[in-house]
Amino acid sequence: MILHRYFARRFFWMFMSILSVFAIFVGLVDLVEQIRKFGGDISFAQKVQITALRLPEGMYEILPLVMILATAALFLMLARSSELVVVRAAGRSGLTALMGPMMVALAISGVTVAMLNPLVAATSKRASDLAESYENDGASVISIGKEGLWLRQGSSDGQAVIRAARANPDATVLYDVSFLQYAEDGGPIRRVEAAEAALEDGAWALRDAKVWPLGTRANPEAAAERHARLRIASDLTQNDIRDRFGKPSAVAIWDLPDFINGLEQAGFSARRHEVWFQMELARPIFLVAMVLVAAGFTMRPARLGRTGLYVLAAVLLGFGLYYVRNFAQIMGENGQLPPLFAAWVPPVASLMLALGLVLQMEDG
Repeated sequence: MILHRYFARRFFWMFMSILSVFAIFVGLVDLVEQIRKFGGDISFAQKVQITALRLPEGMYEILPLVMILATAALFLMLARSSELVVVRAAGRSGLTALMGPMMVALAISGVTVAMLNPLVAATSKRASDLAESYENDGASVISIGKEGLWLRQGSSDGQAVIRAARANPDATVLYDVSFLQYAEDGGPIRRVEAAEAALEDGAWALRDAKVWPLGTRANPEAAAERHARLRIASDLTQNDIRDRFGKPSAVAIWDLPDFINGLEQAGFSARRHEVWFQMELARPIFLVAMVLVAAGFTMRPARLGRTGLYVLAAVLLGFGLYYVRNFAQIMGENGQLPPLFAAWVPPVASLMLALGLVLQMEDG
């Protein structure tokens, strides 16, 4: 037990050290990107704020790489100090040294999914909202709830709030929709209701619409007009709408089940979110597999040489498994694989492969 705690402690501090180095590097790179993107439009403090909000998401994405490097660094240090030789000489299998790091990796993975995931969702959404407000003065916002779909769009003519009872899967056609348009000074100018609104290039095309003028002394109902066809200018695109509600990582894992139900009730396809939800649940298995991959290549006596080659092989294999996992995610999102299959098979297969690699390298 003392031996397990010793290796676990060494792995934890190695993981935190490498994570800190990557956090500094990723933060500096992203800060340069924000400076290039915004130039002199916003202050340096605002750029730092966006960078700090984006940092948790960046670190969340590179956790598998950090896990591999932390494991490789740990076992290289143990090999050079001959601690693994001593463990084997004492009659303990080299696999004993893996128990502590695996438990720490599992604990880190659980904390990551349970606590860091909601933090990443909140900070990334806040960073996106800030960047959008700095670029377009809050041009568009989307929200999905029990009341239906809500959109806000902005342009040089002012802003408009859009509500729809339901929509097609990509939100380019809204049904039972209403528009509340505002002037540049913020006052409402007219309300529009329509049976259907389709997003076209530069405008919403409304069918069977009724328009009430607002902001005047006239009776809105008496001045209301009906239009078989009506166009309302818009700077939204299909990609804008998909990015606003279609990014599963912007929703905390604890809120995903309700969010998925809300999407389905609003008429959207929730497949992307279902796949992401299952992949987050399977993330601990994948991160433990990364520990085993790195250990399989680095639990060797230092005297055998070719250490750099084996570390490179571990990193390349880890990247290969990571891309296989992402490829399965894409196939799951496209409907070519069931969500459970796309999310769970790659991590489990990676774990089995890594375990076989460790057993082969350790016991032959």
